[in-house]
Amino acid sequence: MPDYSETNAWPSEAEESAFLAESRERGEPVVPAARAAADDDADDDRKALPKLDELVTRIPAETRELLDELFRAKFVTVRRVRKADLKSSASN
Repeated sequence: MPDYSETNAWPSEAEESAFLAESRERGEPVVPAARAAADDDADDDRKALPKLDELVTRIPAETRELLDELFRAKFVTVRRVRKADLKSSASN
């Protein structure tokens, strides 16, 4: 049995499979793992991401100041986002 007293303890593959099988038996919807969903964007262009400083300069200075004042926002990294996670213009 794994030691679940640690903060970041995760179930083993066998435990996860057993849990998902029991959920299916009860009729609960089983959502596919996030990794499987991430594969749908594998066809995207994989050109290099822009530098963080370049992206931050695209945000108007007034907006950056307001973000800092309201949220103490700090831009620290650039990440690729799946298209499925973005809002479509039709849903606005």
